[in-house]
Amino acid sequence: MSTLPGQLPEEPETPKTSETIEFPSPEQFPSEARAENLEHTGEPVSDPSPLSAPNSRIANVDVVQSRLDAIEPQLFGSYIQSFDQPRFVRPVRIPHLGHFGIFLLVLCFGWLGAGSLLLLGLHFHLFGISTLKDAIADFHYTLGSQAIQYFISLAACLVVFPAIWHKGFLEGIHWRLATALKLRGRLISVAVFCFLAAMLNGLLMPGPTDAPIDKIFRAPGAAWVLFIFGVTIAPFFEELAFRGFLLPALCTSYDWIVEKITGAPEHPVDENDHPQWSMPAMSVASLLTSLPFALMHGEQTSYSLGPFLLLVFISLVLCAIRLNTRSLAASTMVHAGYNFLLFSFMLLGTGGFKHLDKM
Repeated sequence: MSTLPGQLPEEPETPKTSETIEFPSPEQFPSEARAENLEHTGEPVSDPSPLSAPNSRIANVDVVQSRLDAIEPQLFGSYIQSFDQPRFVRPVRIPHLGHFGIFLLVLCFGWLGAGSLLLLGLHFHLFGISTLKDAIADFHYTLGSQAIQYFISLAACLVVFPAIWHKGFLEGIHWRLATALKLRGRLISVAVFCFLAAMLNGLLMPGPTDAPIDKIFRAPGAAWVLFIFGVTIAPFFEELAFRGFLLPALCTSYDWIVEKITGAPEHPVDENDHPQWSMPAMSVASLLTSLPFALMHGEQTSYSLGPFLLLVFISLVLCAIRLNTRSLAASTMVHAGYNFLLFSFMLLGTGGFKHLDKM
């Protein structure tokens, strides 16, 4: 403490600075700032102001807050506005090729499950068969393993795809049963037309007389099993694979490639969130879908040209039904009706499958 005379002990020492700090005159302060400064100096306030009251600190806080409120929209207005406005989410056109690839993996999973059960049946000599060669020629194993594969795959689809699409499985594949029932008269007419085309094809370009499918029919009881399988399980799963996944995936891929190359605008989805495609996309996709469809059935007729061309034609008709009605149930109804007419014709021609040598 300094010992200079006249210095009060309780008076704080003046800080030493290297330069003199000049403060602006009180007239340069606004009234609010002068009030705050005079409060600390203890000098009387020349102009009455509410800030000279004991609650002047609170009033100063209110003034600062009001100024911040005026500045805040300029600083953060664009960010706040972006959160207030609804975000645009581009609709996804499903199913696309990625979904079809997942579907193939699901089919492989079903094939592994069916193959395991087939080997288990051979181990226990089910139906008196113990070798894989005999099992391939027996309709119990061929149709049974195929049906098991279909059901395992369907069960997996019901779990996997709703989690990916965030919507029901039937909605995602555009099943639309109500549309098919509404158009049932026209769909039955299309099935009859396909049956007449098959009869004409058989006359003009007949298939082999001893095809593998004929050998299966001649097995005792096989014809009725094939009849039931051919008008129920087979049409549903074949339509699911080819017209439910592959056809729309190829349509979407075609349009996507054209959009990327030419810069054309993206085709929007309709009011039901169903994708819309261009005519070239639907034409090319229908042909690319029909070729593997015909090849899959080609083994049953020894890959004869006549039955192969018929299968391509039938598949093109089914693709047209699926694309025009936007209903997978519609193409499935035509497919099942066409198979029903074929099996019924065989049933009548063989006396209730009793004279299969007349096939």
